[in-house]
Amino acid sequence: MTPADFLADLLNPDLSFLPKALLVAVLSALVCGVVGTYVVLRGMAFIGDAVAHAVFPGLAVAFVLGGNLVLGGAVAGVLTAVLVALLSQDRRLREDSVIGVLFVAAFALGVVVISRAPGYAGSLQQFLFGSLTGVPDEDVAVVAVTGVVVLVAVALAHRHLVAVSLDREFARAAGVRVLAWDVLLYVLVALAVVISVQTVGNVLVLALLVTPAATARLLTDRIGVMMALGPAIGAGSALVGLYVSWSWDLPTGGTVVLVLTAAFVLAWVAAPRRGLLARTARPARTPARTPAGATA
Repeated sequence: MTPADFLADLLNPDLSFLPKALLVAVLSALVCGVVGTYVVLRGMAFIGDAVAHAVFPGLAVAFVLGGNLVLGGAVAGVLTAVLVALLSQDRRLREDSVIGVLFVAAFALGVVVISRAPGYAGSLQQFLFGSLTGVPDEDVAVVAVTGVVVLVAVALAHRHLVAVSLDREFARAAGVRVLAWDVLLYVLVALAVVISVQTVGNVLVLALLVTPAATARLLTDRIGVMMALGPAIGAGSALVGLYVSWSWDLPTGGTVVLVLTAAFVLAWVAAPRRGLLARTARPARTPARTPAGATA
């Protein structure tokens, strides 16, 4: 299928689910690209993974009760995020230990709840791997509103979020209320994850959160530029992934993640200053010589 054919399908009224899928994918990528910057700066990919799985019981409960999946996942994700932030303040427990305990408990609860739903196997696959082309109309509005809320919160709290992302101990010493900003950061991660679950699924959603920001990190040292490049890379990958998926009848979530990964590998190889090619082509430094002529 050529890009022109894909564009024609996007404009075809009989395929109205296709532009809706593209809109949700791009919105998710934009929000995840922004929030993912803090995740990458703080090295908290494990937290993102845990939150991604922690939304599962909320999705399952909403599915069983016939409620809105995005809202159900948001409630579960926010509750777990707040619990992680509170329990990790206990210095006898490492943050990754708290996350590990809550992550498996939440995911297990989700599996138990979804097992009570009719059509158990099909429902589980939908949650785990996404169903982008089956997004209901009401979820598009919820995703859009939630995305705007997240981006506004990021804009208002950016300075403090950067502080707790780069060095929590320094931020605490500087008088920053680390717990409060930690809770907000976890909640924003949870919301970004929830609105992205339908794009790539519960298992793969971490890729949308981390890979675009990590790719941008390879290209720049400036946080502001990174927060612009990450969403752009995510949105571009979502568009290309949906096109490839639609053209070759491949799973949408997995295809989007593979495109994201390809962009990351490309940046790692060809980044202008720190890419593999640039480092290989750079002349080796001449060792300093001592007065006696020996190398230091």
